[in-house]
Amino acid sequence: MLDKRSGSRLANLWDDAKAKGMSDPELLVYRSNTLGSDKRVTNYGGGNTSSKIWQKDPLSGETVEVLWVKGSGGDSASIKLDGFATLYMDKLRALKSLYRGVEHEDEMVGFLPHCTFNLNPRAASIDTPLHAYVPKPFVDHMHPDAIIAIAAAKDSKALTKEIFGDAIGWLPWKRPGFELGLWLEKFCIENPEAKGVILESHGLFTWGDTPKECYETTISVINQAIEWFERRSEGLAIFGGEVVKSLDAAARRAIAAKLMPKIRGLISEKSHKLGHFDDQPAVLEFVNSRNLRSLAALGTSCPDHFLRTKIRPLVIEFDPAKPDVDAVIARLADDIAAYRVGYQAYYDSCKHADSPAIRDPNAVVYLMPGVGMFTFAGDKATARISGEFYVNAINVMRGASTVSSYVGLPAQEAFDIEYWLLEDLKLQRMPRPKSLAGQIALVTGGAGGIGRATANRLLREGACVVLADIDEAALASANEELANAYGKDFVRPVVINVTSEGQVVAGFAETAVEFGGIDILVSNAGLASSAPIEETTLALWNKNMDILSTGYFLVSREAFRLFRVQKIGGNVVFVASKNGLAASPNAAAYCTAKAAEIHLARCLALEGAEAQIRVNVVNPDAVLRGSKIWTGEWKEQRAAAYKMSTDDLEEHYRSRSMLKRSVFPEDIAEAIYFFASDMSAKSTGNIINVDAGNAQSFTR
Repeated sequence: MLDKRSGSRLANLWDDAKAKGMSDPELLVYRSNTLGSDKRVTNYGGGNTSSKIWQKDPLSGETVEVLWVKGSGGDSASIKLDGFATLYMDKLRALKSLYRGVEHEDEMVGFLPHCTFNLNPRAASIDTPLHAYVPKPFVDHMHPDAIIAIAAAKDSKALTKEIFGDAIGWLPWKRPGFELGLWLEKFCIENPEAKGVILESHGLFTWGDTPKECYETTISVINQAIEWFERRSEGLAIFGGEVVKSLDAAARRAIAAKLMPKIRGLISEKSHKLGHFDDQPAVLEFVNSRNLRSLAALGTSCPDHFLRTKIRPLVIEFDPAKPDVDAVIARLADDIAAYRVGYQAYYDSCKHADSPAIRDPNAVVYLMPGVGMFTFAGDKATARISGEFYVNAINVMRGASTVSSYVGLPAQEAFDIEYWLLEDLKLQRMPRPKSLAGQIALVTGGAGGIGRATANRLLREGACVVLADIDEAALASANEELANAYGKDFVRPVVINVTSEGQVVAGFAETAVEFGGIDILVSNAGLASSAPIEETTLALWNKNMDILSTGYFLVSREAFRLFRVQKIGGNVVFVASKNGLAASPNAAAYCTAKAAEIHLARCLALEGAEAQIRVNVVNPDAVLRGSKIWTGEWKEQRAAAYKMSTDDLEEHYRSRSMLKRSVFPEDIAEAIYFFASDMSAKSTGNIINVDAGNAQSFTR
């Protein structure tokens, strides 16, 4: 890469032993996955690969040439066979006779489905003609930072000639589509010895007569660019040199924890955003540099970059030598409002009569000297990936500005990509967001039965979940299970002893850094104890009060603090107990502490209502299966209190209930989800009993 800190040359990962015996489509998958495995070759979802393969036509039985090309929206690193569109090459060639010129090229996309081979439902991408009309059987289209740095340089054409001679050609900027496909075909015909071409402000096309040759040409060309940049930039100031020093890692995260909820609140008025923080060396080098503001203002160049990051970031003015974070917070609302005004002006000056309506005018990328980069999007994965794309953009600016002058896409060209009608149709086809999409939940006692079931339920509805627990082994197990089921972007573990003020504060700060803030607190950490009053020690009494009363206070207080910073409402759900309403023998400490929880919830409901902070209570009873509190002495103590065997306890609770049904963790999770969702948007200070019916705990 351009930045030596990110590693040496790309390795040739082609393995003949692995490739041996693969079919042509399997070799395409292998080539794609191998290229996509290194983000220095192409970013997430970026780039495209294709193979022209001779196959038997299911209709005629004849052998025909079929283009296998990465389908719309696919990712090279993870794509499988079903991720590729398949199209008849003879029909693709016939489309040339229907082409009415560049002003009508968008209509050609509508013809692509008519070229489908074997009823393949995978939609072909806009890049399909670029691959179809290159007269070589195997084609790679990648977005390597080293190549885009050449493509985005002021003297891009001359640099291409200097580095590659006649082996790699150059074409001026042209939006991807049918016309560019014809340009590529013309270039190949006129330059039969060329191995590829650089597209200005875009990326790299390479080709070959075998899959291996195509792959190795791609790797070789990128390495040649990396080597040239390293040689040319030796001893030169990067980004004009460093003008401020980074704060230490702990200070950077502390500032992120303080700023991210504030930013999130200011940009989440219409839909909640998720945040991501990045302070890797490449980011810090850029945000600490003399040329930060001038380069950031130029915007990104590669279409893949600004579709994810918007055309330019918002730079947060900050002097790490005099770190006045409160002053930054005081200015944030004005800074964000000014960015919106600028984005509206960009839209108004570039829009066409048929342009889609303006989208979210808030910045995606926020750059802060001495601290790093914050990115925000509708979900955590997109926020993280947007950050990765902007790191790609940083690397491009690094290379181009060091050896030449960096050039961003003109505003009109950028707009025509961002608000492309075909791109808008793709957005309209996206599935509707799940009910908790964009929401961040912290679940205490998250590694236990109710906590894990609750996390699972919230994750299923699209929320991001922070699992908080004191049991590190159980926490690691729960985190692994849920991350495997829903993806690592959606779940984080944090060790919190809810009786420790310091751990609670640190846990919420970690939540703010990892996701940007909080929307839902499920206060579920618990224990259970049983003893006659005369045998209840002060230590046992205090332990119940510390965990079930003080612990609930501490986590609620931190949640309220974040809710009030964000100013977008909030949601607290207490997991109390039937015992908070109905007394039980030999459990005075437990019952009293649970009653305190319920009354605390009522108090918080009163305090939070004006800020749209809702607080409600779920009262379980006798949740034996999967519950950690029933694995220790509590089970034996309750059995002794009722003078029965522990084996008979579940049946005892089932039979004493009015509905004669057992209660499971998933039942409690369903009630928690109801209170956490908009289904209960007009409920606060309420209680749901999930106890299969117990007249003693009726709330009247």
